[in-house]
Amino acid sequence: MVLSSQHPDVLHDVSLWARGNGLEIVLLVTGTVLLTRLATWLGARITTQIDANARETDALVRSEASKHRQALAQVITWSVLAVIYCVAALAIAQRFGVPLTSLVAPAAVLAVALGFGAQRLVQDILAGFFIVTERQYGLGDLIRLSVSGLSNPAAGTVEDVTLRITTVRTADGEVVITPNGQITQVTNLSRDWARAIVDVPVPVIADVNRVSEVLRRIGDEAYKEPDVRQLLLDAPAVMGVQSIDVDHFQVRVVARTLPGKQFDVGRMLRARIAAGLLREGINLPANLDTADPTGTQ
Repeated sequence: MVLSSQHPDVLHDVSLWARGNGLEIVLLVTGTVLLTRLATWLGARITTQIDANARETDALVRSEASKHRQALAQVITWSVLAVIYCVAALAIAQRFGVPLTSLVAPAAVLAVALGFGAQRLVQDILAGFFIVTERQYGLGDLIRLSVSGLSNPAAGTVEDVTLRITTVRTADGEVVITPNGQITQVTNLSRDWARAIVDVPVPVIADVNRVSEVLRRIGDEAYKEPDVRQLLLDAPAVMGVQSIDVDHFQVRVVARTLPGKQFDVGRMLRARIAAGLLREGINLPANLDTADPTGTQ
């Protein structure tokens, strides 16, 4: 009889909780899902708008401001999602009757333990914060990352930047994910402008002045071509003899290019220089190549 008398009371309490805290928990979960979707949609919308504006202003390369804004939009979206999840978790725990004030001391101890155990994570987040705020690089930049403990740096195009990691796609199509805290040096190959350098090996029997004049003419002709000129900031310049070896000397040709386009321009100039010198009867050694002061691709 005691159980039967208590049974309606239990059902009544459950019903009251369901209509009160239970309903609030459902509303909190639903609101959290809607807020996260809204934040993700807004982040994608802002990123798409930045890309559209960048394509309208420059079809070849995005401005430094747009690349920074896109990286910042992704970081802010990630941070907003983290805050939404944390606040929702605390509110739901409170609705379940968990005393939050009594968790302050254990939370402090847990935070200290995590601080010692997750130093690498904190280091990554702090490094990512400074990467974004200092505009060291952004989405679409061509960079080379020197990582602690690795002898070979990772070079490629930035595809994603968060507070914890940087994702780079190399020229071979490989995706390299690097924690920000392990990055010791960043070489940005697409900041403001770049330089294509071609060292032309010429036989010692050739006339230096004639070779320089031919190279200057080839550079001027290349600058007049639409497909090459759209990548250049000014006409290629002949810097003169760079070095002298036993059987040949090297004449350097330099061209200022749009950010990240130095490799394409170098390949174009090599082809035109080789063909132009052959037309003039000047035979080149087999090692005509583009000098690489800033990276490889």
